[in-house]
Amino acid sequence: MADTLELEIVTPEKIVVKDVADEVQIPGKSGYLGVLPGHAPLITELGVGEITYRNSSGTQHLAVAWGFAEVLPEKVTILAETAERASDIDTNRAQQAKQKAEQKLKNGGPDLDYFSTEAALQRAETRLQVANKAR
Repeated sequence: MADTLELEIVTPEKIVVKDVADEVQIPGKSGYLGVLPGHAPLITELGVGEITYRNSSGTQHLAVAWGFAEVLPEKVTILAETAERASDIDTNRAQQAKQKAEQKLKNGGPDLDYFSTEAALQRAETRLQVANKAR
């Protein structure tokens, strides 16, 4: 059994991460999953949250939203709609998105799509939390 995992995080636009990890934390649709080398194979749907992985370079944090993860004993592949490293997050834009979603939820109204607005709020809050870890 290997001591590390190959980690690949891909969005429709680019490969965000291609690295080696000692462990990976993934935001599954029903909660977070911890993955170590030798993990049993599985496929899971991703929710909105933070991917954390640790290797010899330290701990890395990414904000991710929606997609799928495939876990194999020696490799984790994440296909995400969006994924951003902590250092790449535009905190001003994330703060504006958070305020906009909060305002929509506060005002309500007949055209309010509650679930998508709540998802936008959760994504903005996650992006801000992850960005703060880069500082």
